[in-house]
Amino acid sequence: MISTPYVPVPPPRYGGTELVVGALVEGLAERGHEVTLFSCGGSRVGHSRAELRTLYDCAAWPPDPRIELDHAGWAIESVLGDARGFDLIHAHVPAALAFAPLCDVPMAYTVHHEREPALQPSYRRLARHARFIAISARQRKVAALDGAHVIHHGVPPDGFPLGDGAGGYAAFLGRFAAEKGVHHAIDAARAARVELRLAGRPHPGDGGYYRGEVVPRLACARAAHELGEVGGRDKAQLLGDAIALLFPIEWEEPFGLVMIESMLCGTPVLAFERGSVPEVIDDGVTGFLCATAGEMAWRLRRLARDGFDRRRCRERALERWSAARMVDDHIALYQSMTSKAVHVAGAPASAGA
Repeated sequence: MISTPYVPVPPPRYGGTELVVGALVEGLAERGHEVTLFSCGGSRVGHSRAELRTLYDCAAWPPDPRIELDHAGWAIESVLGDARGFDLIHAHVPAALAFAPLCDVPMAYTVHHEREPALQPSYRRLARHARFIAISARQRKVAALDGAHVIHHGVPPDGFPLGDGAGGYAAFLGRFAAEKGVHHAIDAARAARVELRLAGRPHPGDGGYYRGEVVPRLACARAAHELGEVGGRDKAQLLGDAIALLFPIEWEEPFGLVMIESMLCGTPVLAFERGSVPEVIDDGVTGFLCATAGEMAWRLRRLARDGFDRRRCRERALERWSAARMVDDHIALYQSMTSKAVHVAGAPASAGA
């Protein structure tokens, strides 16, 4: 299992890809598969059937394509040089694809990003050397990942217990970036007269948007508060105590993990109908699709006044978004890619794939 060199597995705070990788590694190990995780320093595996290997002692943030290539090359070299052999490689960084034609081991590659034109030529050329996995049907279409196998994300439900929404506020959780629609979240909460708690921060390249659109709104909206990045129990607490999660995206979001984390807490998601949102939200059961910030404000006012069937929301989320379902889907794909039963996902064959 080749993760990124940028964020530890599991991530202490920000890190969607790494959260999914961690859940997949642990889930496979719990089923008796032996897994080797290639990640960065600070990572950990909590099962005796999972092994951790690292090249970099610390997480290499911010992302750097040269570091990613070095990390991926080292991981592939480790696979090819292991005398015991590997049954299967599952990569989560695009740089690993460059080595796929050199591997005599089947490779699966999960695309975690939106459409990136610079990568399209290599994706077309290398598609016959690896099995591509899309994380939503919308991503597969928008990113022109023809033939990719769709496997939706899942997370361990125990980390997101049912909450009661007693905090009386709305939550926003994510990067403070234009495509995430932070300004719409502030506007909607202000119009609904509901407190908003924002967890996240601007990443490199988002500073201009943050200073121009977010900071002035925060100055005017007295009931909007920045919390910084949160993770683990703090994130689950934030979501569970919220009336709703606001997700007013302005881009083709490939998936959006925070939506399913919120649903598992019983907290409905109010989201713009972009990207994977219509695939993830069961309208009226786990959230509501909104066309504008005004409609989002109207929905938020009603939720604050009338409440929501949070138990039904969680039950539906358990059916669709558990890590166990995600692991099942991956095992089925792995078995279709190898002529023998999958002993390991990305680990030595004597111990697995």
